[in-house]
Amino acid sequence: MQFDADALAFQGSTLCLSDIVPLIDGAAVRTAPVVRQEAGGWAAEWPAGNGRFRLEVEGRDFDGTAGLAFRFALDGLPPDQPLSALGIEIGHAGSARAFLRTGYHSWDGSFYVAPERLASGDEKARTGYAMTQLLPREGEGGVVLGALRHDRFQHRFGFRPATDGFAVVTEALWDHAPHDGNAVSEWFALFEHAAVEEGLRAWARAVAEASPLPPRVSDERITGWCSWYNLYAAITEENLLDHLEGARRAKAEGLPLRVFQIDDGFTPEMGDWLEVKPQFPRGMAPLLADIAAAGFVPGLWIAPFLVGNRSRLYRDHPDWVVRQRDRDAPVVYSKFYGEFRWHKRSEEYYVLDVTHPAAEAYIRGVFRTWARDWGCRYFKTDFMNAGSEFGPDCARWHRDGLTRIEVWMRMARLIRGEIGDALWLGCGSPIFAPVGLVDAMRIGRDIGVSWSGHQSAESLLRDQTTRSFANGILWQADPDCILLRDRFHELSDTEVESLALFAGLAGGVLMTSDHLGEISSARMALLRRLLGDGRARPCDFPRLGAAVGRPDPDGLGDLIVQRVRGLPDGDLVSLFNASDRPFEGTVPASVTGGAARTVSLHPHETLVFRS
Repeated sequence: MQFDADALAFQGSTLCLSDIVPLIDGAAVRTAPVVRQEAGGWAAEWPAGNGRFRLEVEGRDFDGTAGLAFRFALDGLPPDQPLSALGIEIGHAGSARAFLRTGYHSWDGSFYVAPERLASGDEKARTGYAMTQLLPREGEGGVVLGALRHDRFQHRFGFRPATDGFAVVTEALWDHAPHDGNAVSEWFALFEHAAVEEGLRAWARAVAEASPLPPRVSDERITGWCSWYNLYAAITEENLLDHLEGARRAKAEGLPLRVFQIDDGFTPEMGDWLEVKPQFPRGMAPLLADIAAAGFVPGLWIAPFLVGNRSRLYRDHPDWVVRQRDRDAPVVYSKFYGEFRWHKRSEEYYVLDVTHPAAEAYIRGVFRTWARDWGCRYFKTDFMNAGSEFGPDCARWHRDGLTRIEVWMRMARLIRGEIGDALWLGCGSPIFAPVGLVDAMRIGRDIGVSWSGHQSAESLLRDQTTRSFANGILWQADPDCILLRDRFHELSDTEVESLALFAGLAGGVLMTSDHLGEISSARMALLRRLLGDGRARPCDFPRLGAAVGRPDPDGLGDLIVQRVRGLPDGDLVSLFNASDRPFEGTVPASVTGGAARTVSLHPHETLVFRS
């Protein structure tokens, strides 16, 4: 990419991003800019009230790819004037055929969007976070645009229809944080790459380089067992020990299983994290000791930001939760007024105010107790988005003056500080903020027992392909547990095997919830195949974004192609017919990475072969 100072545009070989306009609290600055070249780059300045809006641009290398870095700033703002957001609008995104809508947290999906979809009023497609990628109508690859640091501001991307295409808005949410009249955003990367997925990886590597902490990535895969997707909340010490014995025997037979994790269901209410239900008569420390004695890393589930209205914590400390801005009542994160109560009594769930010194001390003590006294060495922290959902327009925290991400990072940093070098999986979490803190990140919604619907294969099929690029660079990606049991679900044998292969071959976290002493020999063989030698080997999706916004270029339709490199006995290629129609055709060598392959696949069927 080059910066065209005369046209005030970012010019690439396939796309030109033009019509740049500053935004202050969402309002456009329509004054005439002055553009000049400076040492190392360029600066464009627009008069804005009594001050000026400044766009700084410089050339930079991103993982061997020449591109641009830019940031924006506002000075001359009265120090007592609150600032909500600062950004720019790119009024014309060239002739892009699609853009990547990146969800903010684990359950906020990521997917490519054709510009025509914006006219439908699909609000989900209109707003993304952290980064985007624009795919040209002519040529291959794409243009990547994304923030390089994510631990101070939430970065919001807006997409709207425009003449001959669409416009892109890039904003840093300032959230009324203090300023001295000068507000400066993070740096953003902007570059072209000839390959779609490798361009995303180049951005992830740039994020890793810009992170204050190096990413916690390991060649050893996080594998094991989790209680949720089989026992759900019906856990007891007795049935967990039964499942532990099944897992112990599987491990003794050579399966590289590391973790045995107890999920939600052992505490009476959200927030009362040091209390346990009567179904655990010995408490948690002896049970975790049993897990460790069986050769596993003991794990527990927690939702540290959530406080139930029926919890002892809320009854004794109602001032420890975030309050609504316009009245003295708690901010409600979620509510359950009907029959379903989440296997607890609470009708409402509030947000722990981690900026309150006593509340911070409490949750810090919870993690310290779990790690040091109970022996927990694997932490699954859930509903982490609760701490980053609410800005100053609707929420009042004990301490003012922090952006929503600065608040969120207080929790994240205290967790890592208390758990030491234990493994940490973020779930329902901001995707990129905790780089260097978490070991693994959930990249989609909960798995389900059916092919389609709210909790089903649909999220996995959508989100794994568009988020796999960060696996092994920023954290291990967690596609959620694979299903192995042969009953108590609505999936065919073909679908069970295809989904297990799709998740397992991705090379990130690999967990199951099924009783390893009860699954069939065929499913045990499948698990053994997916676990391999226990090493983490991220995969490629060579058709990523290929058929969005244009006619199917290779005739492969909904066929998902997955390649795994670096295996001891050669590379693997997986062809997954994710559609409801049979597929017959030839997969070209450029896609397989080896020889062309003519295949015939039933709906939802997968073929795996050596390339």
